[in-house]
Amino acid sequence: MVQIQEISQLSTLHAPTVPNEITATESRPWGSFTTLEEGPGYKIKRIEVKPGHRLSLQMHHHRSEHWIVVSGTAKVTCGETEQVLFTNQSTYVPQCINHRLENPGVILLVLIEVQNGEYLGEDDIVRFQDDYARTEKAK
Repeated sequence: MVQIQEISQLSTLHAPTVPNEITATESRPWGSFTTLEEGPGYKIKRIEVKPGHRLSLQMHHHRSEHWIVVSGTAKVTCGETEQVLFTNQSTYVPQCINHRLENPGVILLVLIEVQNGEYLGEDDIVRFQDDYARTEKAK
């Protein structure tokens, strides 16, 4: 019984502190994303992409992104390179590089995205091609 109390106390002592905890989920035609945490110069999201769907071919002027696959299969286009990533694999998308995320699999793709940059707003997306007619002219 003492061991259980010690473990409980240990988990309390090591509980992470979250500077700006946010758990807002936003739906998109391809799936959804949830902002998990945001602070100066970074944002962490949980992204879900439905099987057979993909995000727009896009780029960002002010941020880079790191993608870590939690479950499912990710087809990633970054510049002229395409790669397929599986659970526990990751990739880096530099700012100002055209990129796209796609779920070619039959199960939900779940990944963690870590954004870094001077500006992390959703309006820093320039879309070049989009399956859902959201393409904008480059700004």
